[in-house]
Amino acid sequence: MGTCTSKPPKLNPYASRENQQNDYPAPTQPPTFPSPPPPLPPTTPFLPMYTPSPAHPNKPKTPSTPLRLFGRPFPPPSPAKHIREVLRRRKTNKKAENEAKIAEREEDEEEGIELDKRFGFSEDLRSRLEVGEEVGRGHFGYTCSAKFKKGEFKGQQVAVKVIPKSKMTTAIAVEDARREVKILRALTGHNNLVKFYDAFEDHDNVYIVMELCEGGELLDRILARGEKYSEDDAKAVMVQILNVVAFCHLQGVVHRDLKPENFLYMSKEENSLLKAIDFGLSDFVRPDERLNDIVGSAYYVAPEVLHRSYSTEADVWSMGVIAYILLCGSRPFWARTESGIFRAVLKADPAFNKAPWPSLSSEAKDFVKRLLDKDPRKRMTAAQALSHPWIQNHNDVKVPLDILVFRLMKAYMRSSTLRKAALKALSKTLTVDELFYLREQFALLEPKNGNITLENIKKALMKNATDAMKESHIPDFLFSKNGF
Repeated sequence: MGTCTSKPPKLNPYASRENQQNDYPAPTQPPTFPSPPPPLPPTTPFLPMYTPSPAHPNKPKTPSTPLRLFGRPFPPPSPAKHIREVLRRRKTNKKAENEAKIAEREEDEEEGIELDKRFGFSEDLRSRLEVGEEVGRGHFGYTCSAKFKKGEFKGQQVAVKVIPKSKMTTAIAVEDARREVKILRALTGHNNLVKFYDAFEDHDNVYIVMELCEGGELLDRILARGEKYSEDDAKAVMVQILNVVAFCHLQGVVHRDLKPENFLYMSKEENSLLKAIDFGLSDFVRPDERLNDIVGSAYYVAPEVLHRSYSTEADVWSMGVIAYILLCGSRPFWARTESGIFRAVLKADPAFNKAPWPSLSSEAKDFVKRLLDKDPRKRMTAAQALSHPWIQNHNDVKVPLDILVFRLMKAYMRSSTLRKAALKALSKTLTVDELFYLREQFALLEPKNGNITLENIKKALMKNATDAMKESHIPDFLFSKNGF
């Protein structure tokens, strides 16, 4: 008798390619049918420009999906970076990339262009500071402890962020370092923002001197707990994060890399202040401006960032991811590859039907859902989030001035009579919670006799302005001929 001629079992079209290969036992004798062609590389139907990293082409695939809960180490599959540059390199093969580099080098040589890595900072770091041991390391540099030798801060313990100039291989990297110092100098006066002292440079490095936070990262405390935070504990963390982000947004600064690793505690005490750090990817943005650089960390990146059109709402999405992690101990969007994470961010919805969500309050779930709204126009602002019912009953919560109010006022003033009448009718349907936020904003504008004047608005802006707002000319922009 001949060999078996029966058809092989039909593959499940809904199973993954890995499961299709592993669900059936290996044949006892060599197959007589031709060998199948090699499997195609993974594709991304929603984002064809995203592909898994080619750095490990021969790495075996895991047969099962790991748990979504935290495990050590927790860092994302790639550190914060300019994702756009990574995508550009991945789309080109090695030959084309080398040709591009050669062409770029030849063009630079012809034009005589050389990357300028001079920042104009002071060069007397060693005479001002006694630099100690390394206390942390990141993708762009490392951080050391230090102590002032002289001056008004003599004896003060500080942290020195060291950015090697050798890693600044592009004009983007140089501009990032320059802008980080500019933003740190401009953003002053907030308790939840790391204090900036000075910036130095030498031939090899740029040195950014900041407040020393000895309490460790927010991520470390999340991992140390092993489980989710209670609602009260999560609320205490989120209030501090919302406060500093609302402050930055009012100054026209979008952070673009909010994640637990970029929040440090001042001390080891349980009720220590939380400080926002690492403004290396931050940027200034006007109220009506849209940014298009794809930057950030994969687990925390907002959908509109991947669509290359975003503003301060992208930070609110990142805060929603942090809030989800605090309340349930797992990530809202997870995959084994960056392309899978991006696809989940764009298309998947976070799960609220698994433990512990059914046991949490409806206000907590609504709070997270409104931060993780995929439509940035419907997403709460940081100031609005501070007036959410879940946050309102927390101690000492003050709603800050929201730059969105001025944007909406400008839109209203330029509206037609019919649109104004429609908005007036809609205003009568507002809920008590929505009116709470509007009343808070109205009070912050310090109205006289129940009316808000242009002078009230200018005073409110300048009262809350730091150098960041003044340098970005946000008041001038609002009161220009195209504004009010």
